[in-house]
Amino acid sequence: MDTRSLSLCRAPILGIACIAALAACSSKKAPPPPPPPEVGVVTLRPQAVTITTDLPGRTTAYRIAEVRPQVSGVILKRLFIEGSEVKAGQQLYQIDPAPFQASLESAQAALARAQATLVSAKLLAQRYQPLAAAHAVSQQDYDNAIAAQDQAAADVASAKAAVDTARINLVYTKVLSPISGHSGRSSVTEGALVDANQSAALVVVQQLDPIYVDVTQPSTLLLRLQRALASGQLKKVGDNQAQTQLTLEDGTPYEQPGKLQFSEVTVDAGTGSVTLRAVFPNPQKILLPGMFVREHLVEGVNEQGLLVPQQAVTHNPQGDATVLLVDADNTVSTRAIKTERAIGDQWLVSAGLAAGDKVVVVGLQRIKPEVKQVKPSEVSIEQLNAQPADAASGAPPAGGDPSKPQTSADPAGAQAAPANSQSSKK
Repeated sequence: MDTRSLSLCRAPILGIACIAALAACSSKKAPPPPPPPEVGVVTLRPQAVTITTDLPGRTTAYRIAEVRPQVSGVILKRLFIEGSEVKAGQQLYQIDPAPFQASLESAQAALARAQATLVSAKLLAQRYQPLAAAHAVSQQDYDNAIAAQDQAAADVASAKAAVDTARINLVYTKVLSPISGHSGRSSVTEGALVDANQSAALVVVQQLDPIYVDVTQPSTLLLRLQRALASGQLKKVGDNQAQTQLTLEDGTPYEQPGKLQFSEVTVDAGTGSVTLRAVFPNPQKILLPGMFVREHLVEGVNEQGLLVPQQAVTHNPQGDATVLLVDADNTVSTRAIKTERAIGDQWLVSAGLAAGDKVVVVGLQRIKPEVKQVKPSEVSIEQLNAQPADAASGAPPAGGDPSKPQTSADPAGAQAAPANSQSSKK
């Protein structure tokens, strides 16, 4: 047989082999569908939630005294150290007392003269009384003697008042602190001429322990709180309803608790807010007037509050807050909710959820639009907080033990493993 006839015989054999190979490949089964993704869920349970509000405010001195002179004169001495603590009644300045001392002595002399005139007038009236009865003197002379006596008595009273005024003015040369507190910067020095009741204060004394904190609360928030208390949604917390806490400008909490003292009954027309005043102890003088602080007010308790971890809440294109729920048959659905406020790392939900709902908190990114069924596992809040890395990567704790390493249920990873092993064999 020649070469040409041999090649013709081999061609049908090769074709039959190719057809057999293709038939063998087509007879293989299709790959199984991927398993449902594993997710971690939290079952919602009602609990008592303390409702608090953080409001910005400013500190104000408990008492403020702007010390001004009550008599005019020259400052001879400043008797306190600027910035030091002063006591009520402590002398702060000494005004030149010489002219006031002279005025006092002059008033005392005028009083002595008036008293001597009164003695003479009384004696004259006493002498005229029997003579007038005997008609030895005229009734007019006796009446004049009585009037002179009364006039002398009035002059004595006027002279006594002048003495008291002179003595008071002499005392006013000693400028005293009306309250106990922290002294500020002195506006005058020795040798300065001051006027009585001048507009500029010599020094300002402020009492800083205790200290006021004034905060503003929107009237809308106040109305909402009143409605919630009236409907029974919130309950007062007894004596603790007046307790407040402070956060300082640098974010550190203030150790001493305070008490809400009063709330104004008038709403500011410009800002639409109501001013609240609380008083705080300030023994170490940490709080100074004018400091910006945040006041933590306890409003009440929601006995049936539902809290959802913040990582479980997302937003749809319309901006509405949504969560993923797992039904009894492990079906995933999206639910729109309304959040009222943040309580720590959780949201307080006011509408959209009910007790017993299972909310997906771990593995949100595994749930694609085409995924309908999932494999849920219960996750506690403690486990969720203890494993932030797992929560971010979407790996739920298997068997409820967050300490054990978890295996991924990603079918893509399962298919990649044999491919890698085959490439290593090659």
